Amino acid sequence: MPTANNQTEGHQSDLANLKRLAYFAAVVEAGSFTAAAERLGITKAVVSQQVARLERDFRTQLLTRSTRRVAATDAGQAFYERCTRILREAGEAFDELAGVPSEPSGTLRLTAPLDYGLTTVVAAAVAFSRRFPQCKVDLRLTDQALDLQAGEAELAIRVGWLKDLALQARQIGGFRQLLVATPDWARRLDPGQGPEQIAELPFVANSALAAPLDWEFSNAGGERRAVQVDAAIRLDATLAVREAVAQGAGLSVLPDYAVSAQLAQGSLVQLLPDWTLPSGGIHVVYPAARFRPAKVKRFVDFLTALST
Repeated sequence: MPTANNQTEGHQSDLANLKRLAYFAAVVEAGSFTAAAERLGITKAVVSQQVARLERDFRTQLLTRSTRRVAATDAGQAFYERCTRILREAGEAFDELAGVPSEPSGTLRLTAPLDYGLTTVVAAAVAFSRRFPQCKVDLRLTDQALDLQAGEAELAIRVGWLKDLALQARQIGGFRQLLVATPDWARRLDPGQGPEQIAELPFVANSALAAPLDWEFSNAGGERRAVQVDAAIRLDATLAVREAVAQGAGLSVLPDYAVSAQLAQGSLVQLLPDWTLPSGGIHVVYPAARFRPAKVKRFVDFLTALST
């Protein structure tokens, strides 16, 4: 049966290991021992020694070190992802035990794509600001992905298909891709024929997409058709594409949230509704962190309510 001394030693060992996890995670996130030490408020020597102790105890190289940057090895990256989950849960447990206030405060820094930002995120930011006036909102609308790991924002809204698997994400909604045009162009298509006929009409391409000229359509019967179009105009923003289409430049594929008002008004119409395009997701993406402040959690709640 374990003695009181053995139990005390075990608890101390567990706490020491938890600290080492925090030191290691900080180094991965900061990219250097010096920056990690500054973030943690301890000396660089302590951070270096504790991470080296982890590698020595488990006989595994977790980091590659160079004069410019420290980066995780494959084993280190896998270990880091587990560490962040453990540390986040531990931080939330400590905060709950300490009775941390749940009211948002400070400044919430977030980013979203311009099109979805204007249609949905701005409304969430206004509602959030009214509900919690003591918390400021700093929203950056840009189609360029900010570096969350470098601290450029506390959360990001990503529309489409996620690529950075190192980030933590939560899907809060989805969208459909719609083939649209003005009614004049719609009359040039035969609804009884397949989507190949769109290749004969002018197409407005969104060059911000990975493959703006290649589209795969499917119908209720499970039939799939791949269509390649030729761009009459290339634009690098969704709202610019929508404006060009609205002015009669040709056809394009746009997310439903960007054209819902125009479809309701009749200035744009959906083409070939029996043929659909792949749907995408709307995600809230977080940097790996040990603790989610109340301002982040509450804002995600506001945004989720608007997105569903």
